[in-house]
Amino acid sequence: MTDSGRAAFLDHLGGMLAGIRAEGLWKDERAIEGAQGAWVQMDGRRMLNLCANNYLGLADDPRLVAAASAAMEAAGYGMASVRFICGTHQMHRALEARLADFLGMDDAILFAACFDANGAVFEPLLGPEDAVVSDSLNHASIIDGIRLSKARRFRYATGDMADLEAQLRQARAEGARHMLIATDGVFSMDGTFAPLAQIRRLADAHGALVMVDDCHATGFVGAQGRGTPSRAGVAVDILTGTLGKALGGALGGYVAGPQPVIDLLRQRARPYLFSNALPPAVVGAGLAALDIVEGADDLRAQLSDNAAYWRAGLQAAGFRLLPGEHPIVPVMLGDAVLAQRMAAALAERGVHVAGFFFPVVPKGQARIRTQMNARLTREDLDFGLAAFAEAGKAVGVL
Repeated sequence: MTDSGRAAFLDHLGGMLAGIRAEGLWKDERAIEGAQGAWVQMDGRRMLNLCANNYLGLADDPRLVAAASAAMEAAGYGMASVRFICGTHQMHRALEARLADFLGMDDAILFAACFDANGAVFEPLLGPEDAVVSDSLNHASIIDGIRLSKARRFRYATGDMADLEAQLRQARAEGARHMLIATDGVFSMDGTFAPLAQIRRLADAHGALVMVDDCHATGFVGAQGRGTPSRAGVAVDILTGTLGKALGGALGGYVAGPQPVIDLLRQRARPYLFSNALPPAVVGAGLAALDIVEGADDLRAQLSDNAAYWRAGLQAAGFRLLPGEHPIVPVMLGDAVLAQRMAAALAERGVHVAGFFFPVVPKGQARIRTQMNARLTREDLDFGLAAFAEAGKAVGVL
């Protein structure tokens, strides 16, 4: 590219960035000093953290730190290879087997992140003769993964079972060989559950498979934290999920399912074939996290209590919430600039939250997404509620 061409390109990008700022859609990043937890240090201040995916409070758990350290001592810092060359350690297979057993599946396959898992799952399994019927609020990684496949795409309105059935009928009428319904188990911006029991019934009636992304459920929803299928009392065909939220909060994703599905992904899933294996420290801590989670009924109960108390307190203060029972509790503000002003006002009062706005959520649906943590005390929650009430009045929300 010539100097003038490069300058024109960078000017174009500068104009786009200026537009993002002018619309109030600019996202800043604030650095945490120290460990992730219910309280964090930011800019030299102690801040109540109400926006991490650290549902069970395991991100700084000494047991996971010790397991990660022991794994690194035994197996080194990194694998320096993809899995099929020389990147597979016995710990990788142990974690995959452990995940499969925990989730009630034949096998599991690890990825660098669940974004990669969702990006990998559709293309190898489905061809142009097949169809994916996808919830309209599915995570961006599912949307991108479907786009990478050659399967025909159908979309149904969130939670609308009549629309789902109509799309299944349409896909079958157009000659679909295999049909796969894809949905989040929990819709992460809203904190609502997919109606998996109804989805399973429709899938069975129309000869379809069901795939669920359970990132915001594994570890703390359902019996022993086995996720939304457990909560709904149904079996699904393919589960994707992450180690980066309730299971320790680091990184790593997985697909769990029938043996032929996992075997084919090992042969054809591009993010698996062309990415380094997960480092031993992450794998060792993942194994320890699953041991902790299976026996963590006390943490799950505390998380549920915290979510109910927090939701009731925000409602009593006069905030507009989306209904639900998940530890994700969105405070609806509508305007992106207002959401950022609210987040800034809360930061002044010692509470760290993030404003969510377009393109993360649709325009006009900006919000503060609060998330509960089992390690939060009643005193912590009361501090947060008082800060929300003060900040809401300061910016004109209340």
